[in-house]
Amino acid sequence: MRRVAPIGLGGVVILFALSLLTGQNFLSVLDTDGGGPAAIDTPGPTAPGSTSPADERMVDFVSFVLDDAQNTWQQILGSRYRHAKLVLFRDDVQSACGMAESATGPFYCPADERVYIDLGFYDELRQQFGASGDFAQAYVLTHEIGHHVQKLLGTEEAVRQAQDANPSRVNDLSVRLELQADCYAGVWGHSTAQRNILEQGDVEEGLNAAASIGDDRIQRMSGSRVAPERFTHGSSAQRVEWFKRGMDTGDIKACDTFQ
Repeated sequence: MRRVAPIGLGGVVILFALSLLTGQNFLSVLDTDGGGPAAIDTPGPTAPGSTSPADERMVDFVSFVLDDAQNTWQQILGSRYRHAKLVLFRDDVQSACGMAESATGPFYCPADERVYIDLGFYDELRQQFGASGDFAQAYVLTHEIGHHVQKLLGTEEAVRQAQDANPSRVNDLSVRLELQADCYAGVWGHSTAQRNILEQGDVEEGLNAAASIGDDRIQRMSGSRVAPERFTHGSSAQRVEWFKRGMDTGDIKACDTFQ
């Protein structure tokens, strides 16, 4: 995936390194309200010693994707869009939605409008799930930004209310919410294709990532039987279908998974 313009990330990497070394959150000085660089927080030291070159490259890349995705949604939604923040961590983190560990996986917290990603998840995505490549990593982040869009549009709250009113549909509604976030990730992917910043193989990397973390595949990997009634994110085929729908159309209206 090509980056179309420098976005001043050398300073982001330096601040990230300082945060790791000192335990202070130097990255909290970055804020997106003014349309500046991507807002990335580190909740204290996330690894012993100094940051690794691999972590520096990862911070660099996710910063670019975060900025690009949020600029895209700003264009789509206009004044309805406000920027989310991204919290990068390792091992565990405290969010407004509670304490989360690495096993939780990437998540979006509506209460503080932050996306939380354990950097170790990207290693797991590549090594355990066989989903490598920078566009696979971008898919994970933009899926979570998709949840932020749902919060801003009122979809997230409507789904939570529907789940409270009808507990028998909790999983079904959760799957629909997740598949819509996949589609929204695809809408961003469509915009990158329109701007010619995709490279050969990028789309395949995103589709492979979507397929790799389907509920059915995860259940098989854990040694369990495939139980659709326990799905919370959708099958591999469903996740690929909705991500591809967003990629193909670039239209938020094509992402209505609730019909």
